[in-house]
Amino acid sequence: MNFQRGRRHEELEMNLVPLIDVLLVIIIFLVVSATFSRTSELQINLPTAEANSPQDKPLVITVEVDATGRYMVNSKALDSADVASIASALTKAAGDGKEPTIVINADAKTTHQSVINVMEAARQANYTHITFATQIGAE
Repeated sequence: MNFQRGRRHEELEMNLVPLIDVLLVIIIFLVVSATFSRTSELQINLPTAEANSPQDKPLVITVEVDATGRYMVNSKALDSADVASIASALTKAAGDGKEPTIVINADAKTTHQSVINVMEAARQANYTHITFATQIGAE
């Protein structure tokens, strides 16, 4: 039922201008990105340099832990196995050297706590470079 006599309905039309604007932006983006995606291949011969080996070798402190929990710092046996004595032995072994590397040689059957004690002693002595020595297993 048409209650509004005499009024004409306007025909609806779709506005395509925003759609065209969006499509133009997308086309521009694709063209620009396609231009930058080209890879150029250059034949480059890099120069070589022969550097002398550094004169200062890094300070390495070796800590050995056997299966019974005995400690040796740079092949010197420790009387006590507590963290404080290990830390003092590490400090004494480092001397005036800065940032020594602590190498932990632990027996395969040693307790986990023995290795943690060495790591805690290194932390107390403010030595942050710690590494573990391993060997290649027999096959």
